[in-house]
Amino acid sequence: MRKIKIFFINHWVKITVITLLILLIILTWVGLASLESFYRNLTLSTIPLQLLLTGLNAAVFVYLYMAVMQGGFGKLKKGAQIKLEDVHVSFKDCIGLENAKKEAMEVVQLLSDRARLKKIGGKIIKGLLMVGPPGCGKTMLAKAISTEAGIPFISMAGSEFVEVFVGVGASRVRKLFSKARQLAYAHGACIIFIDELDVIGRGRSFNAFGGGEETNSTQNQLLVEMDGLGAKEENVVVIGATNAGEEVLDKALLRPGRFDRKIYIDKPNLKEREDLFRYYMKKVQFDPNIDFPRLARKTVQKSPADIMNIVKESALIATRNKRDRVEYHDLSEAIERIDLGVAHILTMSLHEREAVAYHETGHLISLYHLHPTDDVFKASIISRGGALGVVHHTPREELYTADRNKLLADIQVALSGYVAEKIKYGVTSSGVSSDFQKAMRLAHAMVWRLGMGGDGILGDYTALAEHELSESMKQKLTDQVQSILSGAARDVEDLLKKEWTLVDRFAKELLERNELEYDDINAIFAEYGKARSPVLPASAGSAPAAVEPAPINTIPPAGVPGDHTPPTVS
Repeated sequence: MRKIKIFFINHWVKITVITLLILLIILTWVGLASLESFYRNLTLSTIPLQLLLTGLNAAVFVYLYMAVMQGGFGKLKKGAQIKLEDVHVSFKDCIGLENAKKEAMEVVQLLSDRARLKKIGGKIIKGLLMVGPPGCGKTMLAKAISTEAGIPFISMAGSEFVEVFVGVGASRVRKLFSKARQLAYAHGACIIFIDELDVIGRGRSFNAFGGGEETNSTQNQLLVEMDGLGAKEENVVVIGATNAGEEVLDKALLRPGRFDRKIYIDKPNLKEREDLFRYYMKKVQFDPNIDFPRLARKTVQKSPADIMNIVKESALIATRNKRDRVEYHDLSEAIERIDLGVAHILTMSLHEREAVAYHETGHLISLYHLHPTDDVFKASIISRGGALGVVHHTPREELYTADRNKLLADIQVALSGYVAEKIKYGVTSSGVSSDFQKAMRLAHAMVWRLGMGGDGILGDYTALAEHELSESMKQKLTDQVQSILSGAARDVEDLLKKEWTLVDRFAKELLERNELEYDDINAIFAEYGKARSPVLPASAGSAPAAVEPAPINTIPPAGVPGDHTPPTVS
């Protein structure tokens, strides 16, 4: 009965209009039948013109009425409501979200036991905020909550509330909640999912020129609707998702009674990445001998969306190579294609090609010997993404923080291409430009921000205005930066001179083969008695791995996961 009642509430205008049209047609027919034939024909001949003029007038009136008086521009899009049977997402499909799923299951239990909760005197949560990097499954998790709880799901993006006309966003918020309350009345509860909540949820700004008035109006309406000030209390749960940190949202949105329950979604750890590869590889034909643990180690800081994209790209590569199944090297090539760009052969002189080989070999040797956390996964002198060559390396495991040893090793690896060129030729090339930028950025952050200069000067001096620092203090900090860079260059020079036989060997291999994979690199080191034992994957029962720190010049606020590009040197 409730669903029938809701149907009449939603469609009473259509039903009334159709009924009146039927009565009008019947009365017209009866009236025409009573006229003489001449007048009947005259009346029938003028009816088409009258209908045309009446329809035109009605269309103009309805447009103006909806646009000016009824907020017609604020109409919800047709596909906002997603039918429950069309969602097809459950918690078992949310791979790599184990911690987030535990919190989401509590929400499902509260929605499922809402009658018992009401009997006790409690109330279900009004708002749930999902915070995390893009591509980590926030939308999928929201759909899974709807599926597991068995309630309707309405989805909208924050950008859909923003229009040039003031008041349109607020009108759409009212209509959205009106629709959700009707569905909650019919089904017991309803979920509203607002993606990219930060578009309308940022801290409100007020100025004399009216800037931001539309966004403020939309957010104010959202705050009012979430308060539920009506006579009835419907079980409407609002789930918001944002890639930005919660600190950018207005404080009124985060107070108790609104988005007071939060779920933090991080990028998957080693075990979860392995599970993701196994899950997505089931959708394609693949070689059963693929080393999934190695793929998981090679994709540190990849999101579930990244891994899905890698599998799709690998299927395209296998198809282009006229194979019927995906093999390991297809997946490896897909990772490189996505991270480093499409490989293309440049026509270079022998000297320039040899210089690139020695440059990349310098990176390779120093990375293998000096870096405490990263492994070499590939070295190449094939041009990709504007770089003449590349050494692709990834962390052996996720890390929460970067200590001085790790940052110093990053600087040494960045400078090693420059040092190798200098030792071999006595001069260097413009190819060291990007390496210098990275090394300078890291050394500057170590001294100016992190107190890692080594001379006892502590503090974050970037937090101060430039005029607040004396010239002598600036000079001391600058000298420490240069000391770190020159010291790192000396350490690398000592290493490369000591291992120059290996440098020549790797440069020769790169010139002959263009690219060296992890196994090739390890095998050459083994020939010289310098191979390291392979890094074993984390066991299924191990604690979840941490996340790699953000690049030091863009460290995100505490509690907010960073979004980083894969580590490479060129």
